[in-house]
Parts: sequence; C-alpha cells; structure tokens
Amino acid sequence: MIGIEESRGNIYDDLEIPNANEMRIKSQLSAKIGEIIKARHLTQSQASEILGLSQPKLSEMLRGKFRGISEAKMMECLSHLGRDVQIVVKPAPRSRKEGRIEVVFA
Repeated sequence: MIGIEESRGNIYDDLEIPNANEMRIKSQLSAKIGEIIKARHLTQSQASEILGLSQPKLSEMLRGKFRGISEAKMMECLSHLGRDVQIVVKPAPRSRKEGRIEVVFA
C-alpha cells in the first residue's frame, strides 16, 4: 500500500528540492506570464520579442524549466506584459521568527 503524506504547502519543499521557496515563487511568476501570453493570444515568438527572451528560453520557462531565469527577469517580463510589480517589505507577525516571501496577484 502506498502511504499518503500531507503537503507542507510547497511541492518543491515536499520533494526536498534545494531552494524550494525560490522555485515556488518562480513557478507562480511563470504561470502568470503564461496566463497573460495566452489571454493576449500571443505566439511564443511574439511573446519572446516582447519579453527579450529567446523563444526556446521562453518555452522552457513556461514548461517549468526556469532554473536559468532569475526572479528579477520574470518580474521584468511581467512589466513588459503591462503589469505593475511591487515589492512590499513589512514586519513579520510576532508569531513567526522569520519573515516569508510570497507572490500575491491582484
């Protein structure tokens, strides 16, 4: 019988992948970039020109292979697609010793 294990909320952390939080954030940013490209009915070639990425690099990113693309580059891509990107730094609640990094889409 296969056991079922409850997720910790981050599949990359569950799989013990290095830099799990960074990978989760990149996956969220990549998914949003893909949604916008699809909603604008852009081909990957058209989108790659707008984003300043090669078409193969864009294709890899949209398929979850984004280790070679920084979070900053992904945020820049969102900007090129007409999205405002804000980074907000605030105190963590006293109930936590460490802060956390999360992506929130409005």
